[in-house]
Amino acid sequence: MRRTVVVGLMSGTSMDGVDAALIATDGEEVEAFGPTYFRPYRDEERAVLRAALAAAVHLDRRDARPGVLAEAEQIVTVAHAEAVEGLLARQDVDAPRVTLVGFHGQTVFHAPARRLTIQIGDGEALSRRLGLPVVYDFRAADVAAGGQGAPLVPIFHAALARAAGLEGDVAVVNIGGVGNLTRIGADGSIVAFDTGPGNALIDDLVRERTGASMDVDGALSSSGTVHQQSLAEMMDDPWFSLPPPKSLDRDAFSRAPVARLSTADAAATLAAFTAETIARAVALAGGAGEIIVCGGGAHNPAILRHLAEASGATVRPADALGWSGDFLEAQAFAYLAARSVAGLPLSLPETTGVPYPMPGGVLVEPVLRQG
Repeated sequence: MRRTVVVGLMSGTSMDGVDAALIATDGEEVEAFGPTYFRPYRDEERAVLRAALAAAVHLDRRDARPGVLAEAEQIVTVAHAEAVEGLLARQDVDAPRVTLVGFHGQTVFHAPARRLTIQIGDGEALSRRLGLPVVYDFRAADVAAGGQGAPLVPIFHAALARAAGLEGDVAVVNIGGVGNLTRIGADGSIVAFDTGPGNALIDDLVRERTGASMDVDGALSSSGTVHQQSLAEMMDDPWFSLPPPKSLDRDAFSRAPVARLSTADAAATLAAFTAETIARAVALAGGAGEIIVCGGGAHNPAILRHLAEASGATVRPADALGWSGDFLEAQAFAYLAARSVAGLPLSLPETTGVPYPMPGGVLVEPVLRQG
């Protein structure tokens, strides 16, 4: 298969901004990793996106864009265009070699039981602005076929693990707004599913209590004391014992059990909640001797410490393996875009519960102006 130089884009449920990453891949192996770029959302943009989350719960059609959702989609599209343009403007990027963009968009609602998943972002408009082919709408085909539509990154995790020569049972965990797990068995088998809350509960708490957008470097989470009764109350949710495949919306869990705690104790308890749910998910998947953590949660030492204690496994941030933990999901959607163009599956029965290996993604070509 022909190698393609692809820019991948990711705007996660934490809504901090747009990650852009360049890789060279044939859709099976990653031949090279390139530079990265981050375009943060401004406060006023993030406020519109939060309003879109609230509005999206009332939708029953994934293409509907009433009211604030139309404004949010334009913000998302422009921000992603600026992320690609910023990446291509770097001195160490040979922009003419880039031939494809993988555009995840912003998830505003995810309810696979209703066969509904909504990612906003105009792939056609992005393609026109950049003058490049764009693959977008990665999850719809999976959900329409009865799959969970998430997680989609496990195929990329498996490719990274092969390239790194990892042995034994290994879990790769991404902690974004939601947590998700890929468990790669010593025999090469893959099990993947969402684990529970990631950073979303902590981010929302910190924004409400302090006005900041996140718990930077886990400072609050590390300074507080875990309230065991509140933790037990949050863990007493039957969802955590459900067998995979399973996936979550960003706002599936409540912060009510920590509402009366100090900010530091509430953050510490929510960090422990994230870690405990991941440890339970690893056990549910068959166990692992090593857990590799990527995403924003890899920067929270309280989460990593609780995870090591709860799982009994060796816990390492992805950066320790030479992976780009902060940009791994953007790289993944570059990889998935190449797979989409090649007609290769993006999801498997073992990852999303789809009935058969499922291709996905919609390819749009830029419309050339008539001269």
